[in-house]
Amino acid sequence: MIARRARSLLIAFLAGIATLAGVPAVGSAQAPPTVVLVHGAFSDKTSWAAVEDTLRGTGYRAIAVDNPLRGPAHDTAALNAVLDTVDGPVVLAGHSYGGVVITNTTHPSVEALVYVAGIAPVPGEPAQLTIDPIRYPEGKLLPPVVQPRIVSDDTNLLGTNIDLVIDPDRFREAFAADLPEQQARELAENQRSFALTANLEPVTHAAWQTVPSWYVIPRQDMAVPTRAQRVMAERAGATATEVDGAHAIHISRPDVVAETIMDAASSTR
Repeated sequence: MIARRARSLLIAFLAGIATLAGVPAVGSAQAPPTVVLVHGAFSDKTSWAAVEDTLRGTGYRAIAVDNPLRGPAHDTAALNAVLDTVDGPVVLAGHSYGGVVITNTTHPSVEALVYVAGIAPVPGEPAQLTIDPIRYPEGKLLPPVVQPRIVSDDTNLLGTNIDLVIDPDRFREAFAADLPEQQARELAENQRSFALTANLEPVTHAAWQTVPSWYVIPRQDMAVPTRAQRVMAERAGATATEVDGAHAIHISRPDVVAETIMDAASSTR
């Protein structure tokens, strides 16, 4: 970790010199890839704020996108529309269900994938099957922790949908156990609902089969169980980093997540 931190400081120093000199940054004659950050269920793009700040401080262009949380096909189309506006290569990072979305994309600009407490299905596999409570009974995203509600949804022909939310009183335990109580409470109160069908809709593509991948695995994850993440990381052939922490690891340990993203980005040059 000390070596990684020293590397980050060196990159930041070189980025500053490069900026003053008017040449590409991040210690390379070639401009670094753009990092696109995809949030998961029960969250929004502001959850990436600390990771974004770290990446930008070392010379990267980082973009956190809005994930509609409607289902892999719909959400991948929304992601691809953003990727169409980005020049040059891209590193995609997905937290939790965001991993499903980055898995499902076939966009040609994507050169590396980073799963952050993420879900990386195989083609034909829905997200729910990857965290099957029979195989992984330690997972907490089940009723009554997760509760249904009817919401307005113009992506559905009926104009409404059944979404899922986490009971605010159980949010910290299931999602953010390593965050202070007040911070976890604020996340619970501002959580975004997640279409029930999004958890059941299978992906049609697995980008990790052709694109190199990295994985940040929290050892105390109770939302996407740690054991499930290990299985997905291994079958993807991902470069995995395990760290103490809960599901919202990109909030509690943005340093580790940003370092892993920079490692992935370095591999593209």
